[in-house]
Amino acid sequence: MNSRVSRLLKLPYLALAFCIVAFAAVLPLNSTAFADPPPTEKVDKLIELLSDPTVKSWLADQGKKAPAMPPPVTKNTTMTLTQPVAKIREKLQSMLAALPLLSAEFERARDIFVIEYQDNGISGLAPLLLVLVAAGFGFDWIARRLMTPYRKWMLKLAWNTPAGRAKSFLARLLYASVMILAFVVGSAGVFVIFQWPPLLKEILLTYLSVVIIIRVSLMFGRAVLLPPQLNVPRGAELRLLPLSDEAAGHWYRWTAIAVAWVAFSTATRGLLPTFGFSEPVVEIIGVPTSFILLMILLMILWLRPKSTEPKRFGWASHKVVSWVFTVGLIVLWVLRATGSWTVLWPVLAVVSLALGIAVAHRSVNYLLRPPEGETDIAPIAPLHVALIERCVRLALILGTAYWLSRAMGISFDGMDQMSTSTLFLQSTFKIMFIIVVADFVWTLLKAAISRRLSRDSLRSGESLHERQDRLGTLLPIIQNFLFFALLVVIALTVLSIMGIEIAPLIAGAGVVGVAVGFGSQTLVKDVISGMFYLFDDAFRIGEYIESGKFKGTVEAFSLRSVKLRHHRGYLFTVPFGELGAVQNMSRDWVIEKFNITVGYDTDLEKARKIIKKIGLDLAADPEFAAIVIEPIKMQGVQDFGDYGIELRIKMKTKPGEQFVMKRKAFVMIRAAFELNGITIPLPSVHVIGGDGSSAASAAARTVLAQAAAEVPA
Repeated sequence: MNSRVSRLLKLPYLALAFCIVAFAAVLPLNSTAFADPPPTEKVDKLIELLSDPTVKSWLADQGKKAPAMPPPVTKNTTMTLTQPVAKIREKLQSMLAALPLLSAEFERARDIFVIEYQDNGISGLAPLLLVLVAAGFGFDWIARRLMTPYRKWMLKLAWNTPAGRAKSFLARLLYASVMILAFVVGSAGVFVIFQWPPLLKEILLTYLSVVIIIRVSLMFGRAVLLPPQLNVPRGAELRLLPLSDEAAGHWYRWTAIAVAWVAFSTATRGLLPTFGFSEPVVEIIGVPTSFILLMILLMILWLRPKSTEPKRFGWASHKVVSWVFTVGLIVLWVLRATGSWTVLWPVLAVVSLALGIAVAHRSVNYLLRPPEGETDIAPIAPLHVALIERCVRLALILGTAYWLSRAMGISFDGMDQMSTSTLFLQSTFKIMFIIVVADFVWTLLKAAISRRLSRDSLRSGESLHERQDRLGTLLPIIQNFLFFALLVVIALTVLSIMGIEIAPLIAGAGVVGVAVGFGSQTLVKDVISGMFYLFDDAFRIGEYIESGKFKGTVEAFSLRSVKLRHHRGYLFTVPFGELGAVQNMSRDWVIEKFNITVGYDTDLEKARKIIKKIGLDLAADPEFAAIVIEPIKMQGVQDFGDYGIELRIKMKTKPGEQFVMKRKAFVMIRAAFELNGITIPLPSVHVIGGDGSSAASAAARTVLAQAAAEVPA
């Protein structure tokens, strides 16, 4: 198994060697012998003629008599629908016309090569390149030995926490960068030491760059995918993507092969003009090389392992996705083969950006997933994960826009010289850039607001429920205000990009603002007062408040007013400017005090102990334990009443719960007093007469006598 894996890892380098040999074999195409002697005698005669003073004088006179260049043709800045079709037709016709020239241009390339390397020939290129690559691997081996302690430390990093996984990924990236730097220093350093002929220097440097690109893809592929051949413990948990070992090995191998072919074919096509190949012939050679790349991509697509994750869409099976991407890749290849760059680059940018955003989303969420196993590490807040994902998305969008503008030759200067299509694309890029940056700023603002409010809540010792109430009160107001402010700025910027003069709009908005300010002083007062109420945290949604003649539970509020639901059901809509001082009855805790009257013959110490025991029983009761802060207790004698002694009772509970506690306490105190012989006197009036001779006394005695007579014996 290990030998098979090692052979697969060598595929990119074997492909590179094969391509170099193939390129060397193509050069002498249609020639009888590679080492045919060059026409040195004719070249010597040409140089001798050019050195003749008479010939030089005649050439100078002919240059002076040369006709003046015609005036430049003014380009049409308008774009019609037939222009792209005409360009494609012209491209295909030029390629077809260049087909008979292939043999002649390969002959010319062979002659140039023979003249340059008539002593050693092309056979000396491969050993030189191998020496440079060997030097790079030598430095790579030295760096690997020196970083052995670093690798051991890297393998010991935690895999079950977000911070540990992120640290491991960054450590792998650093290790890969050091290995790449060592390889570049070794190979490029040896290359710089020696003096090379111009053409040999260009060829060696080009293909050395190809090897370096392959090395970069392999090293960063290892850091991201952690293929199973590396034998990294917990590799599946430390990968940047949720992939199985089979899938990670597949994408690692085939990505390296695709990168190797793209680098080699692009480098070779870049060298062809040096050997005298015309642009149409280069385009013809690009068709089969791009077709080979298409075949490689289709093999990557159809040979990929089936995913074991649940499908987001039921129809998106393995085969359906493969066929969809197959059709897309074929369409892209057709656009490339026909030279439809105006269509190809935007389509390729959109597809690449969509795939990049999807991969970034999965990578960030998988890397920063909640801790696994037994650990006390808290998970990363979802808002922070979303913020990191937005940062990656912003970088991808800006990078894609920059690449697309460079690929299509769009400049952001000299607007007067641009065509209509270029101006449209330029404006589209700018508008997209503004929207993307605004979305990123909006995410930052939401994260900052949430973090600030959570800090305040933690410092004040609020519970989770209270913190959510506060966030639900403040966050909508602040976010809406910032959202509309950001929306106005974006709208004005977009209008400016589109060429609309925004100075009159800003001036008009200022005049309207001044007029509204003078005509709506009460409205401004209400809005400003409301903002200060909210910033002072005077009340929140769900709390019971009282202000002047208004009281009730806060149900909702706007920029101007607050809605209070009275406990009897009716709703107050109170402007903030009319609230004044606010009494909040739902914040932190509440103390309730009430009186109980007992007879004058009551043992007060016994009554105190009974009330204290009742308070402790209520505090221990599961129904009331959560709302009791301080148990019920007797504070002492409040007053001597007309018919008994008033005792002062005190309790401390959570807001709104004092009424339930008070009702329960009344029932328990009455039962306990009755059980212990403590009377609760009833209100009564005692009438005391002198000798009983008054008319009132006589009437009272008559009533009592009648009542006694009616009672049966």
